[in-house]
Amino acid sequence: MNELFRQLLVSLYINLTRVNWILVFGSSAAYLCVYLHFISRKPQLITGSATLSRFLYRYCPVVAETYYPTFWCWEARVQTLLRPFIAARPWVKYRNELIQTADGGHVSLDWNDNENNDLYPVSATRPTILILPGLTGTSKESYMLCMVKQSEILGYRCVVFNNRGVAGERLLTPRTYCAANTEDLETVISHVQNTFPQAPLMAAGVSMGGHRQILDKLFNIDYIMKAKTIREFDERFTSVMFGYKTNADYYRDASPYHKLKSIEVPVLCLNALDDVFSPADAIPMQSAKENPNVALLLTVHGGHIGFLEGIFPRQITYMDRIFKQFIQAVFEHEDELKST
Repeated sequence: MNELFRQLLVSLYINLTRVNWILVFGSSAAYLCVYLHFISRKPQLITGSATLSRFLYRYCPVVAETYYPTFWCWEARVQTLLRPFIAARPWVKYRNELIQTADGGHVSLDWNDNENNDLYPVSATRPTILILPGLTGTSKESYMLCMVKQSEILGYRCVVFNNRGVAGERLLTPRTYCAANTEDLETVISHVQNTFPQAPLMAAGVSMGGHRQILDKLFNIDYIMKAKTIREFDERFTSVMFGYKTNADYYRDASPYHKLKSIEVPVLCLNALDDVFSPADAIPMQSAKENPNVALLLTVHGGHIGFLEGIFPRQITYMDRIFKQFIQAVFEHEDELKST
């Protein structure tokens, strides 16, 4: 009787194991089908220029590749939140420089001079890339370090523009920055061009803090810091600082909808359709079609500055690969873009 009972238990265990394996296999197969058919997709390239389109497909093959987001963290918010914690932080050597602004403030620049490289050994003519961090980002962010490292591999020089008050530099005036104001950027561009007038120059921006004792003189910082959303923060601080009557006026002025038509040099913009800060309905697709200098590359997934790919997404991302291929294509095949 005991032997019969033991055999029954063994048989039940074997059957349950088989059922479990069937469930695991079935679930995995179903997830794989969903991933391959609905999650991993080729990006959509939108541009009104046949020349720019051919240029990108020829020299930036990644624009035609299927983007395979990391299968265990493809959702937009997960991609956005995880990248700062899991992405690699390559070592980059910086040289810091503070430049004065017209209002008495200063801006911090971090240079990666990339001396002693064999590809562009002459400093005066070495291609230079001006990189603009995100809203609260600095040259120390993982995505900044990856972009600088990719540029370094190609032999280029990089300079990262740190917005006022976010890179540990003391604010000298009660002013930070906003998405619509370009005065500091114009100062930086002029400085870089004057420093290396013979070097070709490109710019790359990602997405769009201060020191309290200066800002307290003009603003109620306690009230500002109680803001629970970006919109509330802009209403209480950004719009007021830059003289906008309403928050809507600030957002209207900062929106790319009205500015794409003014772009006169080739620009490639990467945006995920599931970006939590720049969603699909905010992307100026029609405006991009009307300017032959603009190309939009839209992925289905990727989040906000996420674009993680691979099983263990520690190394370069889809965004990094786009960046590397595009800057190399422009510097090495500039003449082919002049007819856009």
